[in-house]
Amino acid sequence: MQKLYLLVPLAPLLGSIIAGLLGRFIGPTWSHRVTIALVFASLLASIIIFLDVLEGNSYNGSVYTWMITGDTRFEIGFLIDQLSATMMVVVSLVSLMVHIYTIGYMHDDPGYQRFFSYISLFTFSMMMLVMSNNFLQLFFGWEAVGLVSYLLIGFWYTRPTAIYANMKAFLVNRVGDFGFLLGIGMILVHFGTLDYVSVFAQAPDIVDEKIELISGVSWLVITVICILLFIGAMGKSAQFPLHVWLPDSMEGPTPISALIHAATMVTAGIFMVARMSPLFELSDTALSIILVIGGITTLFMALIALVQNDIKRVVAYSTLSQLGYMTVALGASAYSAAIFHLMTHAFFKAVLFLGAGSVIIAMHHEQNMQKMGGLKSYMPITYWTMFIAALASAGVPGFSGFFSKDAIIEAVHFADIPGAGFAYFCVLTTVFVTAFYTFRLIFLTFHGQSRMDKHTKEHLHESPWVVTVPLVVLAIPTIAAGWFIGPMVFGDYFSSAIHVLPHHDAIEKLGAEFSGIGAMMMHALYTAPFWLSMVGIFSAWYLYCVRTDIPEKIKSSFGSVYNLLDRKYYVDELYSWLFAGGTRAIGTILWKYGDIKIIDGFFVNGTARMVALTSTIVRRYQTGYIYHYAFTMIVGVFFLLTLWLY
Repeated sequence: MQKLYLLVPLAPLLGSIIAGLLGRFIGPTWSHRVTIALVFASLLASIIIFLDVLEGNSYNGSVYTWMITGDTRFEIGFLIDQLSATMMVVVSLVSLMVHIYTIGYMHDDPGYQRFFSYISLFTFSMMMLVMSNNFLQLFFGWEAVGLVSYLLIGFWYTRPTAIYANMKAFLVNRVGDFGFLLGIGMILVHFGTLDYVSVFAQAPDIVDEKIELISGVSWLVITVICILLFIGAMGKSAQFPLHVWLPDSMEGPTPISALIHAATMVTAGIFMVARMSPLFELSDTALSIILVIGGITTLFMALIALVQNDIKRVVAYSTLSQLGYMTVALGASAYSAAIFHLMTHAFFKAVLFLGAGSVIIAMHHEQNMQKMGGLKSYMPITYWTMFIAALASAGVPGFSGFFSKDAIIEAVHFADIPGAGFAYFCVLTTVFVTAFYTFRLIFLTFHGQSRMDKHTKEHLHESPWVVTVPLVVLAIPTIAAGWFIGPMVFGDYFSSAIHVLPHHDAIEKLGAEFSGIGAMMMHALYTAPFWLSMVGIFSAWYLYCVRTDIPEKIKSSFGSVYNLLDRKYYVDELYSWLFAGGTRAIGTILWKYGDIKIIDGFFVNGTARMVALTSTIVRRYQTGYIYHYAFTMIVGVFFLLTLWLY
């Protein structure tokens, strides 16, 4: 079985190396064949490992020791349990579908082989992250996915917008990663090890230990560690205020949107906090911060999606909002619900992203939904798969998103951690907003009158099978994945991988009322989330299929609110003014005063002027008369004697 553990990450790595280094020799066809075959091998190995874990087998061991310093060992190792096995299957399945989809989406791109190399390398990096059993390997995978995402977002490097987007993603993630690295450093200092099991075992022993970050102000060490680790999660999982990179990352090719922003990179922070549950459970302060940040992200990012007309950006802001749901669940100690929503979201959001890409292909790379309409009859497979994903995203009973979102909402309602009330208001309100913007996308794109030009309309057709097959395959778990809520959320599926203190266990309180998925769906008919979802869907239908004149009237009547949402609360402008502008201002001051006046003016030019002045004075004594030289020598002797005596 240990050989299979190695196969899971190394198979995609081998595919990446072959496509990247030998792509020009083996050609585009064999590049995608090799990478797809090796990712498929990784998926098969992940499924076998998953089934083995279901039988009660787990693994925690070192692959090799990289370095030893003192009593500290830096190792590469695997922790295979229910949490990592679930992530391995989700990541490898979505990755395989994205690889197949890429054949149709990128077939004319000159960087075809390079693209396959990058996405396989990304799969390797993500696998190393989720399979790690220590913080060293976790950090390696963490930084590797960040690096590859930089390469993928800026894949079309001739576009200035793509270069800006990947640089923005890189810099914002460095802010989060700096906090993450500090957290790992504090773990090494206070625990003397980077191994998960050892750290978790020692954590209760330092629960009362304090540290003074500011003189006279003491903090619990465990709280500081958890907050620093969560700052890393805020960057990687795009939580407010480090969310600004994710919408701009839509400049990358659409397959990247599905791979990075649906199932893998952005969920790394969620996975990390769930894995670190034995630490976070010891700090109510950290959990409260997570609740509030998640609540803000959930609601405020969903509101921005209401005014977006770019089909990919609507889905991008939807991703931000759904990540907020997962974060809220983490703050409520409902870790199993967060991971369950991570899984269901991976499927329905991948369908939405890949479906959006299918529409973009048919529309000759037009992304503005205002120029679409009436595509249902031309693209039935794309329409029905996206419609299913929209139902799941809106939380309609029976679909996967309903079960995971409803579990999160109810868990937050039961939670008694400070900030839970605010978070509950946010997640409940967002149910209506999510249903509205998701079906606004469906109705603007596929229903109503066609708004595209004549040439585009004449060439409309369904996407090729390499695009539609992944949509159909991913639509199946979009429907059915939620049916496993019983064992995964309310059962003991994650019992050995996730630790929850008894007084934090909102899921246990909720589970006492769970009596099957049928009863859960029936009960939902009498709850606020169901009716908020229905009202959202109906409102979108009425405004964009019946009274299509009303949205413009609302826009003109609430122009200031619309502009606030359209400009994304001016956060980008604030960061540009405060950080970019502030950095430029500091640079200008350093240049004018530090460089020109001090370095050049005083040290360089000043030294030259001093030498010139000294030379001018000394030159007066170079007369050729011996008594002038004797006088100069006498003055010099008196000067040296003065220095010596005093």
